[in-house]
Amino acid sequence: MTARNDSVLELLPMVFAAPGEALTRAEELLGADPSPLHASVAHQVIGIWQRDFGDTRRALAHLRRARDLAARAESAEREADVLATLGVALVHAGRTRAGLAAFERGVARGSGHTRARVLYRRAYVWWVLGRHGEALEDVRRAIPVLRQVDDVIWTARALTLRATVHLALGSVERADADFTAAEALWDTTGQEHDKADAVESRGLAAFRSGDVPAALRLLDEAAERYAKLGTPTFMLTIRRCEVLMAAGLATEALTEADAAVAALDGIGGQSTRKAELLLVAARAARLAGEPQTSLARAAVAVRLFAGQRRTWYETHARLVLIEARVATGHGSGRLVADAAAVAERLAAFGAPAAPEASLLAGRIALDLGWTADAERHLAVAARSRHGGPPLARMTGWAAQALRARAAGSARGVLEACRRGLDVLDDHRMTLGASELRARATAQGAELAALAQRASLVSGGPRRLLGWSERWRATVLSAPPTRPPADPVLLTAMTAFRELAARAEEARTEGGRPAPALEREQRRLEREIRSRTLHMRGEAPGDGDRFDAGRLLRRLGDEVRLVELAVLDGRVHVLLCGQGRVRRFEAGLLAEAEVEAEHVQAGLRRLAHPGAEARLPLVEAAGARLQRLLLGPAAAHLGSGPVVVVPPGRLHRVPWALLPALRDRVLSVSPSASSWLRARDTAPPPGGRQVLVRGPGLASGGAEIPELSDRYTGRRTPGGAGPGTPPPGTPTGTRHLPADDEVDRGEREGPAGAGGGATRVPPAADEGGGESARRERDGGGRTGGGGRPGPVDVAGAGAAARGATVVLEGDDARVPRVLRELDGAALAHIAAHGTFRADSPLFSSLRMADGPLIVHDFERLDRSPYRIILPCCDTARFASVGADELLGLVTALLPLGTAGVVACTAPVNDAAVVPLMLALHKGLDAGLSLAEALRDARAALPGDAVHQATGWAFSAFGAA
Repeated sequence: MTARNDSVLELLPMVFAAPGEALTRAEELLGADPSPLHASVAHQVIGIWQRDFGDTRRALAHLRRARDLAARAESAEREADVLATLGVALVHAGRTRAGLAAFERGVARGSGHTRARVLYRRAYVWWVLGRHGEALEDVRRAIPVLRQVDDVIWTARALTLRATVHLALGSVERADADFTAAEALWDTTGQEHDKADAVESRGLAAFRSGDVPAALRLLDEAAERYAKLGTPTFMLTIRRCEVLMAAGLATEALTEADAAVAALDGIGGQSTRKAELLLVAARAARLAGEPQTSLARAAVAVRLFAGQRRTWYETHARLVLIEARVATGHGSGRLVADAAAVAERLAAFGAPAAPEASLLAGRIALDLGWTADAERHLAVAARSRHGGPPLARMTGWAAQALRARAAGSARGVLEACRRGLDVLDDHRMTLGASELRARATAQGAELAALAQRASLVSGGPRRLLGWSERWRATVLSAPPTRPPADPVLLTAMTAFRELAARAEEARTEGGRPAPALEREQRRLEREIRSRTLHMRGEAPGDGDRFDAGRLLRRLGDEVRLVELAVLDGRVHVLLCGQGRVRRFEAGLLAEAEVEAEHVQAGLRRLAHPGAEARLPLVEAAGARLQRLLLGPAAAHLGSGPVVVVPPGRLHRVPWALLPALRDRVLSVSPSASSWLRARDTAPPPGGRQVLVRGPGLASGGAEIPELSDRYTGRRTPGGAGPGTPPPGTPTGTRHLPADDEVDRGEREGPAGAGGGATRVPPAADEGGGESARRERDGGGRTGGGGRPGPVDVAGAGAAARGATVVLEGDDARVPRVLRELDGAALAHIAAHGTFRADSPLFSSLRMADGPLIVHDFERLDRSPYRIILPCCDTARFASVGADELLGLVTALLPLGTAGVVACTAPVNDAAVVPLMLALHKGLDAGLSLAEALRDARAALPGDAVHQATGWAFSAFGAA
């Protein structure tokens, strides 16, 4: 071999070190009239590039040319090497028989080192085809030879492949050992693409071992490496989608998979990858509740896999196809047989999905009343409950619970459900991001529903309450992991805030969005979210299990807690108090949801003056909601305070509108456990109040000057009570003139997705006050406009014990606001609010320098003991997982906040001012948030605008 030959042959490893450079040099070589041998290498390099990153048809044309040129050069080793590359391309193009035939010729033509490389590539093809035994055999034959000749690159590739096959068979420990050995070899090379592949493989191993945050982190790192090389990442997309589905992000996985299919079709890419992406998309659609989409994707995947002779993958696709058919209501004896056949085939393959197929067969059989068949299939599925990754064990416990139900053993059902949900809890607490914790609970929905039904039949109301609490608002049971001191994350959040402020300014001044700014804003959102999903959980599992006896003792004889449980679509009211739990049946959840939407629409209309005629209609809708949600329990509420614990799907109900609750001391909590924790939360020392006024409110946040007068210069005396603001005399309410108009919020949607402030005029008879006029005229507060006074405008955290901090104008910037909020006793934030249904943790309050988002609040060491948010939609949530809520209020509760007043609907800005002043008057008198809000509603004028404003606000927690 000459030096010139060595130089040309270096192009082959360069394809996976610097793909673009290798392609360019190969094309230049062909333009220089090379010898047949050198031309063979160049065509092979171009064929590899097209096969992996481009058009498979072009790849096949170049590789066939490379094969013919190798034969002309009479180099058997060169021909064998090209035949192996051609064989891979043919298989990826769906021509499996021709591909395997090329490998047979390649093995026969090559010898020694070359044959070992051919065997490695055939092992890879066996893996693609799902024939794992053959793959392990070929790689077993290849590795010793590759090691003997000190071929570092190909040895590392072979070890990586063997590890990947081990993972497919569920052998995580063997895979870890091979991945570790391969990575050590890659560190000695310059193979950047292969190094990225090694990081991707470690991400896959982390996922198979159940470490979702590590998997996401490693896959994102691999994506960054691939991006620097400019190479497509379809296999990475498949793996990332698998992890997203395990994390409860099925809709996101479906979007990514469909986008990758479109991109692959656009470049004429590998047929094998398209089939795999369609399989992933089918699974994601099923998990996202889109069975028809799942059915369509799975059917195409089955057809493609069958044509490619990929039985392993075809069988997995058939499993998804059956699941989709069942989800569309097509249970039948034929499907039982089909699912059983799939389960047997998967078990023969050694596939980890085999128990899932057996569970499916058993579930269909149970629905048909075939108890003997069901027991046979469920018994097989139940074997997985004692080992393997968390989701496999949960599959096993679900099968065991169904077996117990079929046998009529309520005790067995409850024990299996308890064990399965314990597995989910352990898994959930490995997740640091609150979003992942919330979404992961969806995997326990079936177990929780089975337990609730069993409790209803055999255990009485108290047991049903215990199981309702077992899976309700579990994300609030422990604080989320604090975002790391990650410079990249902090820089991205600052840049996001600046861009969002610029985009908002552009919309305000120009009347239209700024697409370039909004595209960059969405990119930064993705980066922030991605990095927060990498966080691993630090908190141990919640050992403080719900105790109904403790709840009843804390409620005493006066307070009633109303927990709403939904079983088979009907609302069951669990009324707790006076030492007992009683159950009442109410209406259908679907009807209550429809009525709640009607009420929301009515409240939005009533926020505008002139809609008084709708007030009786809204009140009548409130009465209908009461019948649907409380039923006969409404007559047994007593006369004391009431705590309502609704399911996630009813989070937008304005509970104060219900006649039985209208004049009550009323609070709302995501769970009874959350209410107990709020009751036990001690206020911080010092009693510091923080008043924040954001930009853009038409009223100028007119309550802030009044509250500043109330609180400035005063101290909370030691021992004055938990979080009690200093005593004082209110200065009265403010009304704004007719030209100061806006509701306190913006409609849901990110920049460029339908956001924008809703402008609502105040009542025509409202007049102005001196403070309001001074705010409009821009007069006199130091550091932001207003009047002088002993207000803390010094460095962060400088407020003395009991002092009041007022942040407005340039002082109301996110870093300063967060520093002052940390550990405060009371915070009142008057600002525009935006709820993001598409990404709830980007819901925000607008500050002087841009949005203050939920991710920002999660950086607090301790959020304020009490928070008042007189902003539209601050009490809106996204319902995710089993029964979890994501939004601003639920982000605050596990961080040390014991009570929040927030709003479920757009409200009239001017009408908010008297409500807030009356609320603080009650707090001055030592009342709780719920008591003060009740009295504040009663003090409002009786017109429709003010009444609707009062109903739109709720007190959350127990402070």
